[in-house]
Amino acid sequence: MLAATLGIVPIARSDEVRSARHEWTAGAYSFSDELGGFTIWSVSGIGTRADPVVIRQTLHSASPVTIVIRAVGPLQPFGRPGLSANGFISLHLETRNGSGQAWLEFEFELQERFGVPSTFGDGLSFDQRRTESASVASSAFRHHSRDFEPYDRLLFSEGKVDPARAAGFDFLITYFTPRATFYLAQDPRIPFS
Repeated sequence: MLAATLGIVPIARSDEVRSARHEWTAGAYSFSDELGGFTIWSVSGIGTRADPVVIRQTLHSASPVTIVIRAVGPLQPFGRPGLSANGFISLHLETRNGSGQAWLEFEFELQERFGVPSTFGDGLSFDQRRTESASVASSAFRHHSRDFEPYDRLLFSEGKVDPARAAGFDFLITYFTPRATFYLAQDPRIPFS
């Protein structure tokens, strides 16, 4: 009562903050916004090209955020899609700009360990084995570039996502030496002043 009278707002305990985060399962993987800065609203699909994992999310600022991806099915390279973490995840992200600033580019980076860019030897990539990029697209950006070394990054450019608008992104993640957990960093780029 005294805290309310003085205008002091209690700090949420870490378990309260964690419970506000979402972890969604689709196919043999789960997708979580537990690291903060964005909210996943829904996830569906199994991760094949015919039935991609569709993630609907809102980024609350123009700061980088990271999706935590976990295998919830058995780790079986080339196993049955949807039932095993088989090394292939076709993704479609519907990403709403909740930052209040326009995005002029948008970058994704794969990380086998949080905060450490993926390298060639870890087997994690944006379908590195293919030189054509037919599986990569965006509803808001006309161009994309893929950088594989010394990290795995996918940069969308030549477009714009205004505040309160959404952009779609499509790409394939391949992972031939699977671990139970890996990360997808997302970095919206705003105009420089």
